[in-house]
Order: sequence, then structure tokens, then C-alpha cells
Amino acid sequence: MARAAAAGDRVVLIVATGGEHGEVPADLAEGESLADRRRRELAASAEVLGVAEVRWLGYSDSGMTGWTQNSDPDAFVSADLDEAGQRLAAVFEDVGAEVVVGYDWHGGYGHPDHVQVHRVTRRAVELVSRPVRLLEATMNRDRMRALMKAASAAGMVDPSMGEFDPDQPMDDGNPLGTPEAEIAWSVDVHEYVHLKREALACHRSQVSDTSMFLSVPTEAFAMMFGTEFYIEPGAAEGMQAGWPFTASGDGSTEDLGF
Repeated sequence: MARAAAAGDRVVLIVATGGEHGEVPADLAEGESLADRRRRELAASAEVLGVAEVRWLGYSDSGMTGWTQNSDPDAFVSADLDEAGQRLAAVFEDVGAEVVVGYDWHGGYGHPDHVQVHRVTRRAVELVSRPVRLLEATMNRDRMRALMKAASAAGMVDPSMGEFDPDQPMDDGNPLGTPEAEIAWSVDVHEYVHLKREALACHRSQVSDTSMFLSVPTEAFAMMFGTEFYIEPGAAEGMQAGWPFTASGDGSTEDLGF
């Protein structure tokens, strides 16, 4: 988002839920809800990244897999696919979207609302009146496995926390992210990774100063998050490095290097 905004593109962030069932901070003010706090945090984060506008679809947080909130009639995961898809398609129409980004098929790590974002985004792309290019954010499981092994060998992993295994079952029982063979695009965002860290820090109620994401050294953070990965339905096999966020689909290609 930061790289696109810096290039002069208009970036619109569409948020499905209010995040009502996340971690509740101890410093909520009287009358302040978690959704209130998260909305303000998200606004600050979006400003850091250069997001032009934030739109809300108005659904309730579904919670994690197996939580009672999954069955809430207002939960996003319970939303009718056509109704939610039409609601999202209407935003695409209103903002003149040319490229849209959703999640991979299991939302990266299986969060029910991330999975529903995948379904609803695909349906909205089918319903919108004019063609839009669809990309799906994911994590490169093979690269993450290699990075974790390298970090462990270099003594960068706290032994008391154990070694993170991207192949272990996540929230929905599937491993993290996607194998590299199924990924279409590798996108270099190293120039903007400091903004990614600053934006992440805005979400104080969900990510504390001592969390894994913000406690790692700057160099390690850049190694972990300086490259992003995207699936593109219907794209030719093989991952290429470039910039796919153009309506024409002719993202420039550069040499792969990690």
C-alpha cells in the first residue's frame, strides 16, 4: 500500500469487520469499546501508509475458528456470499477500482474472517460491472521455512520461545501461507518496510511493544517483511518479481533475489 501510494496511486482500504473480538487492552476508557479503539488505530495506521480512504463493510468480527462468535448472525463468516459480494462490488464501482487485493484461499493462517474475505472478494470481482485485476496476498511458506532455519542457526531465535514452524497446523489446521510454486508475484517493498513497522505499531491494542513483530531487530524485520507475495488466479506458472499493481497486468519483471 505504501509503495503504491508513493507512486501516486489512490489506495482504498476496505475493512470487513469492526474487530470486536480481538485482544482487549487494559487501558480502555470508560464507554470505549474495543471496536472504537481499533477503528482509531486503523485510521492512524492507514495514514502512515498513505491510504487515501478507508471504507467499512459493516460486519461483525467472527472470532477465531471454533469460537461461539462464529455462529453470530451478524458475523462476517455468516454473511450471504452474494449479498456481501454485491456490497463489496458496489465499493469497487464507487471508487473506480482497477486492481483489488484479497487473501489466499485460507486467509494466510486460517482466520475465519480472512477466509471469508477470500470468498467475498472473488465473488465481488465476478459481480462488478467492469473487469478488475485480482491479486491475493499470501505468505511464502518455503521462504519462511528457510528464513527460520537461517535465523535459528545465527542465534537470532529466543530458545525459550521455541522455533516457529510454518508447516505446523494453523488456526484452521492448514500450514501457514502458500508453497512458492503456487505464488505468481514477489514484490520488493524494502524501501517502505520502515513504514510497515510504524503502521504495525499503531495497532497497540493487538500488537504490544514486546510482540514478536516489533521486538525483532530492524534488519531481521526487513528480512521477514521486505518482500511480499501474491497469488494471481489464472496467471502462468512460476513466481516472478515485479510490480503487478497495474490494470494492464504487464508488471515489470526483475531478477529474483532474497
